[in-house]
Amino acid sequence: MGTNTPKSSKRKIFITGVNGLLGQKLVAQLAERGTFEIYGCGKGPCRIPDQKFDYVTLDITEKEEVDRVISSIKPDIILHGAAMTNVDECELNQEAAYIVNVKATEYLLKAAEQISSHFIFVSTDFIFSGEKGPLDENAIPAPVNYYGETKLEAERIVQASSTKWAIARTVLVFGIAHDMSRSNIILWVKSSLEAGKNIQVVDDQFRTPTLAEDLAEGCILIAEKEAEGIFNISGKDFMSPYEMAIMTAEYFNLDQSLIARVDSKIFTQPAKRPLITGFIIDKAQKELGYEPKTFRTAIAILSKQIILAS
Repeated sequence: MGTNTPKSSKRKIFITGVNGLLGQKLVAQLAERGTFEIYGCGKGPCRIPDQKFDYVTLDITEKEEVDRVISSIKPDIILHGAAMTNVDECELNQEAAYIVNVKATEYLLKAAEQISSHFIFVSTDFIFSGEKGPLDENAIPAPVNYYGETKLEAERIVQASSTKWAIARTVLVFGIAHDMSRSNIILWVKSSLEAGKNIQVVDDQFRTPTLAEDLAEGCILIAEKEAEGIFNISGKDFMSPYEMAIMTAEYFNLDQSLIARVDSKIFTQPAKRPLITGFIIDKAQKELGYEPKTFRTAIAILSKQIILAS
């Protein structure tokens, strides 16, 4: 279907958490592709300039609101990316985390079942224990923090659903978006070293860091191909935060001697982090044609976006 297709003949996609990093990348890529009629929701007003989609203010933790909006729009696909993702906040405020991460997923899923929508759920490597990695889709979950517990419980609700479903698991997502309060490792390393600050970065944790644009593309491929089941959608480079920091310093030609490698045990945080995760992405590459950027290429992309944003 070309971009001149009449609106009514396009499939409708409804995205939760559209104001967030992933949500912003999703609507930008979907608008460019022109294959779907795009709807998105968030709490409060839309924070995306020149939006090319229909925005709905929706509190996904209110079942009646969810039912009303979904039954009115009748989306063919619901892409559920909204979540409480601050790991320490989830540990300290477990009731709120449960309502947002588990109950809201349940409400959206029930609404999806009423109209037989394809339900795509965005999940995390934090459902795993961190004892070994990288992991494939068949690895056995065993979360070490409450955030991971809520996401695993939500995954199980999705997998028990009567509607068509897919789960996109991801790892350490980073990127730049409009009006974002949270930084990421690349921006933090760059700004710290430019200010001549010494920084401590752990070298005993391992991840496959994921550019937000790549995660968005993986989710869209699932939607376009109407794929079902679990897919690992992450970066391809298995590395420690220390290696990420060194590579960032190298790219921007900054002083690497300011970066100290440390053990994660020196940090005291409310929530425990899994030491080693990271994903094997063979399934997504073969079945979806998913091909993420290397970490170095991702730094180059962010570098251009920093210039554009300023």
